[in-house]
Amino acid sequence: MSPESKKLFNIIILGVAFMFMFTAFQTCGNVAQTVIRSLNSTDFHGSGYTSMAIIYGVFSASNLITPSVVAIVGPQLSMFASGLFYSMYIAVFIQPFTWSFYTASVFLGVAAAVLWTAQGNCLTINSDEHTIGRNSGIFWALLQSSLFFGNLYIYFAWQGKTQISESDRRTVFIALTVISLLGTVLFFLIRKPASENILGEDELSDDQDLEVSESPRNNLTKAVDAFKKSLKLCVTKEMLLLSITTAYTGLELTFFSGVYGTCIGAVNRFGAAEKSLIGLSGIFIGVGEILGGSLFGLLSKNNRFGRNPVVLLGTLVHFVAFYLIFLNMPADAPIAPLEGTDSSAYIQSSKEVAIFCSFLLGLGDSCFNTQLLSMLGFLYSEDSAPAFAVFKFVQSICAAVAFFYSNYLLLHWQLLLMVIFGFSGAVSFFAVEWEAAAIVARGSDYGSI
Repeated sequence: MSPESKKLFNIIILGVAFMFMFTAFQTCGNVAQTVIRSLNSTDFHGSGYTSMAIIYGVFSASNLITPSVVAIVGPQLSMFASGLFYSMYIAVFIQPFTWSFYTASVFLGVAAAVLWTAQGNCLTINSDEHTIGRNSGIFWALLQSSLFFGNLYIYFAWQGKTQISESDRRTVFIALTVISLLGTVLFFLIRKPASENILGEDELSDDQDLEVSESPRNNLTKAVDAFKKSLKLCVTKEMLLLSITTAYTGLELTFFSGVYGTCIGAVNRFGAAEKSLIGLSGIFIGVGEILGGSLFGLLSKNNRFGRNPVVLLGTLVHFVAFYLIFLNMPADAPIAPLEGTDSSAYIQSSKEVAIFCSFLLGLGDSCFNTQLLSMLGFLYSEDSAPAFAVFKFVQSICAAVAFFYSNYLLLHWQLLLMVIFGFSGAVSFFAVEWEAAAIVARGSDYGSI
């Protein structure tokens, strides 16, 4: 297998492993609040929104140390260990207790930070400036395929149900736990890129022996260097500008992955189909994500206009979605009680409009995230782990804040916040892309940043 083929193979395996893991996790997140509302046990007093706020809060803090972890352990083992904690969190729903639910949320926050830093590092070392756009699109399309499979099951299994029984819950979460573990094991199929193997492929075992025999002092130096790079990157002009865009992706991630599904499930006007519509919504978010990731990955090689048109498209698509949701959903839908809401929207609530908005949310999200991944891999090819850690730090802290305020804010206030950050994030991304294009035109690179 040629070095380029091996790198492409690694990207595909990375995407498939994430697809399995997040088939389980994103389906879990999409239905968590609805499942919790239907729990009959009086001993359980957890909140799906609060759990997600804990996860993303710990996630954001942990990103400060994850470059050090990845530098010492390596991306492959880092992703495997993280996958085990994802599986543990999902398994908690088989027989949920409040203490285990929130404890698993804390562990998952740490694991998520390690996972996504290692993913960014793996994506970058298997790409170059010519393939980073393509590889980002391939990975994103495979990752977001996860939204399709799990939610397809939810749609058919929960069709016509207004309450989720204990048997339904256990069946779903046992299956999701197994699927997550399968994705975790796939990380062992990722091979070391030939370009990273200085001694050559025939001497791989000798190289590995050298790595194993590294002294603790060398590992400590690696960890400290990675931590220092993260702090330095935080205050560069490019990273500060991209942080505004990243903050927006955190807010809209919270909205489409947790809040919007809950809104749909709370609208009593949708009738007996309201719970199964949560699954259908997740499917169409996934369709939008897959379409965007595939399209922008294929077009990246021949895109003479850079990344800005894609981000502009994402901004417009999201604004249309927010406006339609504003008209179609009752304002109290995110915070409705177990019985749901009978409040009226500005128009008669339509299932078709609700599902169309799901597709738009997914398409817009893929526009932003594929271009952010491509930009970070291009700008910080030499410091990918610290750069992706800073990216996830900002995204996760904003997601945590959004999950927290989702317990209290009416729908129109949540939408207004996303419009403000979406516009600001698009403008800041344009500024960085224009500077990147200017530097490429001068024939220099970002290695000095």
